Amino acid sequence: MKTYEMLYVLDAALSDEAKDSFVQKFETIVGENGGKVVSTDKWGVKKLAYPINYKTDGYYVLMTFEAEGSVVKELDRIAGLAAEVLRRMITVK
Repeated sequence: MKTYEMLYVLDAALSDEAKDSFVQKFETIVGENGGKVVSTDKWGVKKLAYPINYKTDGYYVLMTFEAEGSVVKELDRIAGLAAEVLRRMITVK
């Protein structure tokens, strides 16, 4: 298994419960597919470099995890379907 980092930006207008729900959802996907979450760093609300969908602020989260390549594809697919996820990026650490 390789170590990956997933940095994603959620809509800052979401409630705290909704933000935590997304964080938990992505951690669960890793766990259910045989991976292991090493750490999750919630960076909080920061100003975006440029507007995305007319939004200027985003809630940043960095998740470090160990998993197979299929888990990365599934995470990317699910994050891409969620309108609340403004941007995401998954890289090998």
